Amino acid sequence: MRRLGNTRGKRRLGLTSRTIAMGVACAAALAALAAVPAQAHGPDGRPPHWELKDTGTPEVRFRGLSAVSRGTAWLAGTQGTVLRTTDGGASWRNVSPPGTAELQFRDIESFDARRAVVLAIGEGEASRVYRTDDGGATWTESFRNTDAKAFYDCLTFFDHRHGLAMSDPVDGKFRILSTSDGGRSWKVLPNTGMPAALDGEAGFAASGQCLVSSGPRDVWLATGGAARARVLHSADRGLTWTASDTPIPAGDPAKGVFALAFRDRAHGLAVGGDYRPDQSSPQAAARTGDGGATWGSAAAPVNGYRSGVAWLPHSRTAALAVGPTGTDLTRDGGRTWRTVDTGSYDTVDCTVDGGCWAAGEKGRVARLEG
Repeated sequence: MRRLGNTRGKRRLGLTSRTIAMGVACAAALAALAAVPAQAHGPDGRPPHWELKDTGTPEVRFRGLSAVSRGTAWLAGTQGTVLRTTDGGASWRNVSPPGTAELQFRDIESFDARRAVVLAIGEGEASRVYRTDDGGATWTESFRNTDAKAFYDCLTFFDHRHGLAMSDPVDGKFRILSTSDGGRSWKVLPNTGMPAALDGEAGFAASGQCLVSSGPRDVWLATGGAARARVLHSADRGLTWTASDTPIPAGDPAKGVFALAFRDRAHGLAVGGDYRPDQSSPQAAARTGDGGATWGSAAAPVNGYRSGVAWLPHSRTAALAVGPTGTDLTRDGGRTWRTVDTGSYDTVDCTVDGGCWAAGEKGRVARLEG
């Protein structure tokens, strides 16, 4: 279960007023995804749509994605692969850390075009963290797990210095790693403030979105595999946590909450379901308006299992959810969802300047255009 399934804090700094204005315009185009066809066409006459970008890596599955802007994005995937583009996906540079071909990268968090932190998942020493400060020309291994009972799934950053990574439960509780120097060094936090895990409970390393943050101190952790699918919340950077049940179905190692997105410390979305392709995923979306203390079901949920979710830039109500069978859009804060694309993607990320990216199997990467 863990291997398949097991924003992010915003790191876009130095934006000009022209960039922000352009982002507002792009956001309006993104919102047109759910409009009637006559109203949904962009400057080129086509409605907003995912436009595939050739990465030249059909053998790689990208579950890690960090978008810096419409022009710059980082990808992390199987075979120890890390790619970076700075020209909107027209070309990609392989900047993989050396000697990592046996690793599976499942999450990447970037601060800009040159600085990024990437997480490899797995049991024992397969769980590692690397950091680059020069666009991937060189990497430093900053953490290697030495506890055979730990299995790290996701990481997130509050700002350019403070961040967390999470492991599946060790000795009955989720384990949290903390950094205060941008991922150059890590320490395990005490687990006294972490509630006990349920029997069989774990995280899903499916999209890099099982641990997400908003603002300087709030962070949320998504779970599955147990009798109930839960979201854990911390308001003090991972020292103490509270747990809340979600209406997303659980009760099986393949079911639960796979991804979270918070547009502020109160309003969040959760998506998931059953990742097995021969199983249905009813009620696989939920929303909260109180920071995750309570969760409500979507009246019209996503159309199947979804592993990634992101709020659209400059919108208080619009978001995208992606999965192997398509992309869904909400324009009412998660109350109702509508399928707008049937392509396969595992993860999605949007930026302040209006750039939305998605990535997934067979080297698939796309940017929303229109």
